[in-house]
Amino acid sequence: MEKKKLKRKSRFWSLVTSVPELSILILLIVGGYLVMGFASKVQGTEILSPTDIWLIIVGSFLISTAIAILAVIGGIGGGVIFTPIMLGFTSLDSLVIRATGLVVAMFSGLISTGPFMRSKLANIKVVIYCGFPITVGAILGSVAAIRLHNALGLVGDGIVRLSLGMLMIIIAYFLFTGGGKTEYPEPKHIDAFSAKMRLNGSYWEESLGKVVNYHLVRAVPGGIMFIFLGFIAGFFGLGGGAFLTGTLNLVMMAPVKVAAACSGVLLAISNATAIWTYITYGALIAVFAAPWMLGQVVGGILGAHLLISIRASFVRKVLIAILLISCIKLVLRGIEEIFGIDIPII
Repeated sequence: MEKKKLKRKSRFWSLVTSVPELSILILLIVGGYLVMGFASKVQGTEILSPTDIWLIIVGSFLISTAIAILAVIGGIGGGVIFTPIMLGFTSLDSLVIRATGLVVAMFSGLISTGPFMRSKLANIKVVIYCGFPITVGAILGSVAAIRLHNALGLVGDGIVRLSLGMLMIIIAYFLFTGGGKTEYPEPKHIDAFSAKMRLNGSYWEESLGKVVNYHLVRAVPGGIMFIFLGFIAGFFGLGGGAFLTGTLNLVMMAPVKVAAACSGVLLAISNATAIWTYITYGALIAVFAAPWMLGQVVGGILGAHLLISIRASFVRKVLIAILLISCIKLVLRGIEEIFGIDIPII
């Protein structure tokens, strides 16, 4: 047991030292929090003392780092984890939570983009093709979120959240029943449009010790689905990475690692566009979002490097677990808002 622990520690420190930007970020963040803790003059409130405020900020950073690592490995946005938890356990305004959720998802994708592109896990042709429809959908979703929030209130929000939770259950089910077939799918037929778009590529699979070649299919239905998924992401502030990975893997037949990597890059593109609607509305609070953004920076780099050397089957299991946890939160919250039932969430 001690040898395994030492081995894990050596892997972590070797990763930190081999990635200069990660080392610099960690030093700056630790230094910043030390200065904030000992030199800042934060005034308390009737509920929270200055120490409580400081601990909340530091705790938010640490939780955000863990969320980012899980999000990148699972090929989803950190908002898929952040938003349901915050909506389930806090009484903050839903638009503030959704706006921050988009920031969390955006930064987890943004920081992991570089390692994904360098390792050739993220296919630039796939990213360009899917980037336009998902961006259009994200803008429409963020605009609709604000308008429906003002017009329908909690009931309308609960209906859409409940349907989103059910959709996540369906995706998790197909990923689970697909088993190892979804890790390296081999399409039987490549349609003419997908062939014309040249949505193909290859990457080195370390766990198999060989190059994996692939070609995506069903480009037209996949593009249509990306508009819908972008809308969901912008509306709920979830990032939508779980759905992007599932669509690329199950519909367009991309290997699960390629799907996860392309999903991370697409999150950075679509969420960066959708977040501006929330900013102009005043739903993004900088003090609240800042520690979550910093955690996504550190965790995104760690997760991206871990994904390159991790087994594809493990990535699929993590994705299924995150989907199930998130959908339970969404379903319960949706029932609460539609029927006005107070369901205790443990």
